Amino acid sequence: MPVPTLTTQRLVLRQIRADDAPVLFPVLSDPQVMIWWSSAPQETLAETQSYVAKNAAEDQGYGCWAITLSGDDTALGWVVLYNGKPGVKEIGYILHRDHWGGGVAREAVSRVIDHGFDDLGLRRIFADTDPENHGSIAMLQRLGFQREGYLRAEWETHMGVRDTLIFGLLRDEWNAARASMNVAAVGENA
Repeated sequence: MPVPTLTTQRLVLRQIRADDAPVLFPVLSDPQVMIWWSSAPQETLAETQSYVAKNAAEDQGYGCWAITLSGDDTALGWVVLYNGKPGVKEIGYILHRDHWGGGVAREAVSRVIDHGFDDLGLRRIFADTDPENHGSIAMLQRLGFQREGYLRAEWETHMGVRDTLIFGLLRDEWNAARASMNVAAVGENA
């Protein structure tokens, strides 16, 4: 079943499609973007086509949203909610380097978190990130995620065996963080 389309003030998050591969190839082949990914930068468009098609399949067992700007259907990256235990999902994300630092990832991830807690009734969402991925760690913490664990030698990646940090967010924590973010946004607009 395809994921529902989610929107924010400036983004449209829609089901990722196999035909997104050509515009995602620059993302998935960029060594700076892929350094913390679980696989090495992709070398060919054919490799990206296979990878994106797998993530776009409706029966893969998780939801994958392409991040697009309102009015432009070009995929800039994606956000994914992986199935876990009942009431729990893992969130992951990747974004074209040209859009780093502009709040796009945080806005997209926030909207998928809203969907997870409000529409799917999740009780917990967690993220798994490399201890040296300072940008992702900072974003997760700004969103209210709490560091829950440090797993040594957890992943075997293109960079060798890597440790990982687990960050978790509970529904009540998100509701409190969301309320304080709304208050801060109102204060900035006053």
